[in-house]
Amino acid sequence: MLITRLDLRQLRNLDTVSLAPGPGLNLLLGDNGAGKTSVLEGLHLMAYGRSFRGRVRDGLVRRGSDALEVYAEWLPAPGERPRRAGLRHAGASWEGRLDGATVPQLGDLCAALMVVTFEPGSHALVSGSSEVRRRFLDWGLFHVEQDFLGQWRRYARALKQRNALLKSGAGGAQLDAWDVELADAAAPLDRRREQYLLRLQAALQRIAARLAPSLGAPQLTFQPGWRRADLSLADALLVARERDRNLGYTTVGPHRADWRIAFADNPDQSLLSRGQAKQAALCCLLAQAEDCAAVAGAWPVIALDDLASELDRHHQQHVLAHLAEAGAQVLLTGTEVPPHWPEAVLANASVFHVEQGRVVPAGVVRPEGAPPVDPAGPGCGV
Repeated sequence: MLITRLDLRQLRNLDTVSLAPGPGLNLLLGDNGAGKTSVLEGLHLMAYGRSFRGRVRDGLVRRGSDALEVYAEWLPAPGERPRRAGLRHAGASWEGRLDGATVPQLGDLCAALMVVTFEPGSHALVSGSSEVRRRFLDWGLFHVEQDFLGQWRRYARALKQRNALLKSGAGGAQLDAWDVELADAAAPLDRRREQYLLRLQAALQRIAARLAPSLGAPQLTFQPGWRRADLSLADALLVARERDRNLGYTTVGPHRADWRIAFADNPDQSLLSRGQAKQAALCCLLAQAEDCAAVAGAWPVIALDDLASELDRHHQQHVLAHLAEAGAQVLLTGTEVPPHWPEAVLANASVFHVEQGRVVPAGVVRPEGAPPVDPAGPGCGV
């Protein structure tokens, strides 16, 4: 997947920004607070319908503006026709268009563009709540299995109805009927999540062996959200009914699912350091990107926010070399080009200066075949 144009308007401190990323590594360089992360936020918003730094209405729209706007053009895969999408978001309302047609649901817009983002909060994939890990599974399935969204919506609708009945104190035949619907809707959702996690296992082991060998071989374990080995979901719902009535919501089912990661040399996920959790999360994200590439025929766009601050120099080198070999388009923010980054990775990297809400192209770091230059000096164009 290759983004050829990205336009942003009224997004945080960005007024009107337009850039044409190159096919490989794209460096967004500037001082802290210049707006580098905001560029990645706009791209992430188009692909996920939300920012990785909170809700749209919580400061994403530039102060004094009614709404933000994002427009993107991209090539989905080699040989496929170009696509384009636009999103206007006011926080409480939004409008979207895909290939010139209005989209009725935000999920339809997000399904078209695949972006995998690694940012300072990504360690939550390993150390955060189960909701983050469920979202990770569902995002991957959303992009690689076309009918997954319909199944997810069916389950979400049944869950909403059952919770409404529980809060109202209703029971009897009504609750029985929604228990049956919830259990039926849960079966394919649960099965697909577990199969998807198993599929990621092989890719994760390859990537972790290269990017985080000190952690040991990883093992993923799926947790379905109820004692599936002992009870069917229909039985579990019946057993939990009185408790659910008292609480006013459903306590068992795929909406409580989770997964865990254990490493041979660090078997307890909760004891990973923050740095190790970041390494583990990045390995999981790249395993997901590799799976998307295998199914869709092209890597997702990779967005890396301030990689130099998130990983040590050795892990930075390994990650950049891995992505370069994969041929992925990468948008990476930073304050400068670290001198320890491999010359082969920097060759032909496109550079953009981000200054006080403006993005200015600055050419390439070093044309392939040119003599080495000091990455901190004027010759590199940064």
